[in-house]
Amino acid sequence: MRILFIGDVVGKPGRKILSENLKRLRSENGVDVVICNGENSAGGNGITRNMAEELFRSGVDAITLGDHLWDQRCFEYEIDSIDGICRPANIPEKNPGKGFIIVEACGIRLGVLNLLGQTLVKIKSDCPFAKADKILKKMSKFCDAIFVDFHAETSSEKMSMGWHLDGRVQAVVGTHTHIPTADARILPNGTAYLSDAGMTGPWNSCLGRDYKMVLQKFLDGRPRAFGVAEGEDRICGCIIDIDVPAKRAVSIESFIYPPMKNKLSPEEIPSLPRKRKTKKSPVKK
Repeated sequence: MRILFIGDVVGKPGRKILSENLKRLRSENGVDVVICNGENSAGGNGITRNMAEELFRSGVDAITLGDHLWDQRCFEYEIDSIDGICRPANIPEKNPGKGFIIVEACGIRLGVLNLLGQTLVKIKSDCPFAKADKILKKMSKFCDAIFVDFHAETSSEKMSMGWHLDGRVQAVVGTHTHIPTADARILPNGTAYLSDAGMTGPWNSCLGRDYKMVLQKFLDGRPRAFGVAEGEDRICGCIIDIDVPAKRAVSIESFIYPPMKNKLSPEEIPSLPRKRKTKKSPVKK
């Protein structure tokens, strides 16, 4: 099974680049299941039923969420009527919605589990490690493979979750911080791990927001509204291959579309000024 996981979708720019490219990218890369984190898809804060349906039409099979899941007031009344979406399993149980879902593809039942970190995250939640232990006992009975989206702030908490679940799930991928990390790896017992998948939306931004406004707050400390930025939209995430009979991942690679530009072409390199030849003065004897 090949999974494409898409990092936090930010506002209209994120939804637009998916609607224009995802089905083609899915076909070109031989993807069986597409999962995305959609907690910022409605104007950069939260999600609504309409936004979720737009993501499904774009080619997404399952949507995970995070600490902004209730930012849109209407969503708490909508979530239970939407198939294919799960909220963090370790928020209080009285909250509406499902903590995990099952997606079927190619005759394989893929469990998708969403967890929320506790370090530097303000929303109330239970211990994600203990909650994972409890839910996996149930999921492992009727899932052929399990994917975990761990929505957390610190890399130490994410990495600890990777070690905690190594060999018990097939993938642990972090979201929330919007910056793709370069630590994609297969852990010793067969779990694919990545600290953060990055975000899908405007690249010329600060985490999807207008960087000029964010910068000004850092400079003078005054609060400002951070609107969604525009320009150079990108899809960030990862592609994971799972050997289902062996119950282990066999590869994980970061995925960025369009690819990042990290060097100038020869035409873009400014010509360097030539050094002037200086005449040597005759040496006086």
